[in-house]
Amino acid sequence: MTAAPRRRPLSELYRPFKTVLIANRGEIAVRLIRACREMGLGTVAVASEPDRHAPHALAADRCVVLGEGPAAESYLNADRILEAAKLTGADAIHPGYGFFSERAEFAQKVIDAGLVWIGPAPWVIDGLGDKVRAKETARRAGVPTSPSFEGDVGDTDAVTKAAEQIGWPVLVKAAAGGGGRGMRVVRQASGLVEALESASREAAASFGSGRVFLEKYIEPSRHVEVQILGDMHGNVFALGERECSVQRRHQKVIEESPSPAVSPELRMRMGEAASSLAQAVGYVGAGTVEFLLAPSGEFYFLEVNTRLQVEHPVTELVLGLDLARAQMRAARGECLEELARIWNPRGHAIEMRVCAEDPAMHFAPQAGRILHLELPTGPGIRVDCGVRAGYEIPTHYDSLVAKLIVHAATRDAAIGRALLALRDFVLLGPATNIEYLSAILSHPKFRSGELSTSFIADHLSGWKPEGAAPADALLAAAAGEMLGGVASAPVARRAGADDADVPSPWDTLGPWRVSGDTP
Repeated sequence: MTAAPRRRPLSELYRPFKTVLIANRGEIAVRLIRACREMGLGTVAVASEPDRHAPHALAADRCVVLGEGPAAESYLNADRILEAAKLTGADAIHPGYGFFSERAEFAQKVIDAGLVWIGPAPWVIDGLGDKVRAKETARRAGVPTSPSFEGDVGDTDAVTKAAEQIGWPVLVKAAAGGGGRGMRVVRQASGLVEALESASREAAASFGSGRVFLEKYIEPSRHVEVQILGDMHGNVFALGERECSVQRRHQKVIEESPSPAVSPELRMRMGEAASSLAQAVGYVGAGTVEFLLAPSGEFYFLEVNTRLQVEHPVTELVLGLDLARAQMRAARGECLEELARIWNPRGHAIEMRVCAEDPAMHFAPQAGRILHLELPTGPGIRVDCGVRAGYEIPTHYDSLVAKLIVHAATRDAAIGRALLALRDFVLLGPATNIEYLSAILSHPKFRSGELSTSFIADHLSGWKPEGAAPADALLAAAAGEMLGGVASAPVARRAGADDADVPSPWDTLGPWRVSGDTP
């Protein structure tokens, strides 16, 4: 059993730094590198072998190749990441999201190595990462929680009696991890034992812990989360909410801010609840408190994500705030008291997750070379992208390739802008979910804001794309690549890299340096 993280004075954890190692990949790594540059900080990227020519690897001042493609040999190899920091002189590590971002043990290793961990303290991650302990903390902080049972689920009689008292349906839920794994909805007693066993097996395989618990399954409900940001001086700020109800198999697909269901009074109550919980644990850095919102207007604590969220750009656009930059300022020990004046959202923002997956094949992840890529541009359009034309999408990681975010004066205007931007988003090669995203935004129920976590299951469960990409477009892109149209762009190489013809959109950015060293 892993020992609990050792508490230290915050002044030892949060202090100035000069060079940040981004322990991640894809669009979030590119986005964090950009934020570091704006702050005058040096940057170090890490990459697996398949990612050695990925945009994030080329964008940083230096890049260290960690190992082969599987995450366990690269992005989840703690020792190699720490060796890379030592090799390059990085004095801080930003985990992004996923991978090590919510691993208290890794955060402790970073601190023990004398580096700054850009995130909440390890003991905060540890306490909030366990959903049972997080619910207990929420209760003590006066945050509403749904009825639940955290006792011995191996006692069939006791757990069945508890489920009856909670009221059907109930949700079997893993105490550790997230992402929809280790979760089962149970609607009657006959299915409870099997659901507990299967959820426990899945949780053990995914998170190393098979511990599960029960809580009331509220339907219909919305998934609404509150952005929090704290500093080491005791300030904690609730920076508005995000509507994340449009999900497929518990995975978010589209997020927006503000929520069409949250009134100013409800926003204040949810913000106060989120702040109370963060204050109770001494939260420093960016995080998210997630709630379920019932049709009655009551809300219930769900969990805390102790990291920067995938959907953080919608909050940035409606508040005019760089959350990644604020997160790093907090890690440097700065006081963020000016954020107390940022609370009123301006306009409406929507984020769509563009993924390399095939909706016609049950959303199977896709890999392969991107033949042609055109990103939408224009007022109120932002694209956080982790790929480029000619890049080979690996098979080892999450299917997210880019986030398309739009901002407009009203929700209706944002939906219209999003649909136009999706129409202008061209990715030829692996299949994507772009057409699927358009179908969601075009649905009358989405347009009216009538959302719940079952929105996709209720309205788009049988959706199929209307057709494949035009054959002439695919042929033209393939011919262009064969003739050198994609691969003939100027090539930037790190020392010791192979001579493969790899295009780089960063060649025009001026002098920069890439290292091929491996730890």
